[in-house]
Amino acid sequence: MDTSKMIKAYCLKTKEKNVPMQDAVITRTAKGGYMAAGHDGKGNKMAAIMNEAKALQAIKDGVATKGF
Repeated sequence: MDTSKMIKAYCLKTKEKNVPMQDAVITRTAKGGYMAAGHDGKGNKMAAIMNEAKALQAIKDGVATKGF
């Protein structure tokens, strides 16, 4: 898979920035925002808040699944 299109987030456990998120699922928050949840490949859970355009593009590119 092309890692340049993958959603990148901060891993709280390892304190690493721009870690590619695997098995990302895009959900909507109560206020209408978009959030991606997944893991870093080592078992550490990750989450990222994003705008609508970036969330829908990630679904279109196939790097995330739609969870709403």
